[in-house]
Amino acid sequence: MDGLDGQTNPFMDLDQGGKCQAYYIWIDGSGQFLRGKTKTLMEPTMDPDTLPVWNFDGSSTNQALGENSDIYIKPVACFKDPFRRGDNILVMCETLDHEGNVHPTNRRRSCANNMDKCADLHPWFGIEQEYTMFDFTGVHPYGWPVNGYPGPQGPYYCGVGSDKVKGRKIVEAHYRACMYAGIKIAGTNAEVMPSQWEYQVGPCEGIEMGDHLWASRWILQRIAEEFNVVISFDPKPIPGDWNGAGCHTNISTLAMREEGGLEAIYEAIELLGKKHMEHIVEYDPSGGEDNKRRLTGLHETASINKFNYGVAHRGASIRIPRQVAADGKGYFEDRRPSSNADPYQVTDRIIRTMCLGE
Repeated sequence: MDGLDGQTNPFMDLDQGGKCQAYYIWIDGSGQFLRGKTKTLMEPTMDPDTLPVWNFDGSSTNQALGENSDIYIKPVACFKDPFRRGDNILVMCETLDHEGNVHPTNRRRSCANNMDKCADLHPWFGIEQEYTMFDFTGVHPYGWPVNGYPGPQGPYYCGVGSDKVKGRKIVEAHYRACMYAGIKIAGTNAEVMPSQWEYQVGPCEGIEMGDHLWASRWILQRIAEEFNVVISFDPKPIPGDWNGAGCHTNISTLAMREEGGLEAIYEAIELLGKKHMEHIVEYDPSGGEDNKRRLTGLHETASINKFNYGVAHRGASIRIPRQVAADGKGYFEDRRPSSNADPYQVTDRIIRTMCLGE
């Protein structure tokens, strides 16, 4: 298989003897970083229920103490592996404690249970994942001048040309790898700040949203390794007059997608407004502290302390797309989640407020 750097790895075409490799992926104790390791399977499968539960050293991931360090990982979703290819797979996992109970850092289980409770509403989600590329140090934005800053924001959004766009090879490789893996990637574009990009995943129904977004994040960071580039999901990676990064979450239920659905959209927005601060706490892994740097009321954001909504309003907490208002049905966009938010946590909180009356 040809590597992304154009060099050939002479071992990747070796026969695997009927066996395959499963790369188990889980979320660590930070709630925002991914870990993973490989297990040999005796035969191919894409069914997570047929895969064995495994374990890892939780004392090395801030999920356990050294004297009782084993944490179980339970497969929940499988994707084709775009790096090893063939029958090899990527496996998203939940974390369980030493007694097999849901680990405190496992936010997926609650989300899955609540999605099951409102399955008849057919909640759809689409998440716009923004991120920023840094050079190998993780300190200097990729492609920015060695000394100083690039020109002000304006020409970079959806731009073209080496003076405006940096890292397109990584973006294209990620897009194709996600398609190969079976992730529901829907699009991508260069963002307002140079070296910042966005891709969209969805529509996904229920728990599938979190599974697909987390897997897409792992693939993005794995591809960036090939280019010696660091991917940052920090919601305000560069202080000052530069756009932050979000995880804008598009939401609809069956009622919103049917004729007259705009009324259901406004009803849901009213419910979300009553729980604004509860959502802010759930919308980044630091209980809202990360988002304080981003949700300032500037740079296409609403203030973290104020809930508002409007049609085509990118400075609002909730945006109703212009076309949705014209059609009288569709979806709405919650612009508050930060780029490093846990999509399980975000979609769970939305469902609890919007559909389960919490």
